[in-house]
Amino acid sequence: MNFKKVRPFIIAGPCSAESREQVLETAQALSELPVNLFRAGVWKPRTRPGSFEGRGIPALAWLREAKQKYNLPVCTEVAEPSHIEEALKHDIDALWIGARTTVNPFLVQHLADALQGVNIPVMIKNPVNTDIDLWLGAIERIEKAGITEVAAIHRGFSTYNSTQEYRNQPNWLIPIELKRRRPELPVICDPSHITGAREHVAEVAQKAMDMHFDGLMIETHPHPDDALSDKAQQITPDELKKLLNALIVRKETIEDASSLMQLEYLRELMDALDSEIIDLVGRRMEISERMAAVKLACNMTAFQPARWREIVETRSALAQRHLLSKEFIVELYEKIHHESIRKQLEILQTLQNEIKK
Repeated sequence: MNFKKVRPFIIAGPCSAESREQVLETAQALSELPVNLFRAGVWKPRTRPGSFEGRGIPALAWLREAKQKYNLPVCTEVAEPSHIEEALKHDIDALWIGARTTVNPFLVQHLADALQGVNIPVMIKNPVNTDIDLWLGAIERIEKAGITEVAAIHRGFSTYNSTQEYRNQPNWLIPIELKRRRPELPVICDPSHITGAREHVAEVAQKAMDMHFDGLMIETHPHPDDALSDKAQQITPDELKKLLNALIVRKETIEDASSLMQLEYLRELMDALDSEIIDLVGRRMEISERMAAVKLACNMTAFQPARWREIVETRSALAQRHLLSKEFIVELYEKIHHESIRKQLEILQTLQNEIKK
């Protein structure tokens, strides 16, 4: 199995393997689509007990039957070494490690130990929190176990905000940074878990393609409204077919010489502007350093809440004149302001120590 052999690499199937009939019905429908891997959860520990938590080992036999009957490779989630053992016994073709497991290095290491000497592709979902090093650490643990076919799955990040658009925030900067650090690593997007709502799955899937993700994992159920878990985010095989037919898979490179020259020219302009921006930020920090001396002489705190509120208001107004979002500018200035305060605190401490001498 090669996650980069085709683009997009499509993984589809129900959130949970609920019954033999449901698994086979889904597999039959997906076998007629460009699906590279059939997915279904067998062990489904939920956030709170009392809801459907999977059929366990018996469901592995259903996956094996679907594989044999429809010539469709199958995968499932594992969270314990015993899960790996049972999956291998049932000829499961690939495994994935869930977000709640990735967050715990102890659990990931137990799985890595169980995978020693095993030749099977493994996909690692991002941890529930926005920690790229934790995600990368889980990937490296699996690789050190000798697994050569490893992929990352971006399924979004949990946040305590009931008014957000999606179930899990994409925070696209995290998978983009992962691709920068590990350009050879296949990264697959899971729009089902990001959105939590079937009506948004297609738009997030397209965005992932526009950002050069290598594949998609989409939860697909023949009767989503009757699903025993995550019913709101699953789509039917027919809806998946429409999604894949409408999907625009863009190229990473330009073959047309004229367009390439135009793009390179614009990149040169952008590089020049970036140089100016960095120069301006550097000059701004020099002013912050001078302000620290004034604040020390006046016995003022480094952080001035009223001044920060003024910056947010005035810079947001300036942003609107240039059709920039307020949220973007505030986030940008938060980073600049935090660095300014850090420098001032450092200088205040240095000057204070010199005075004491």
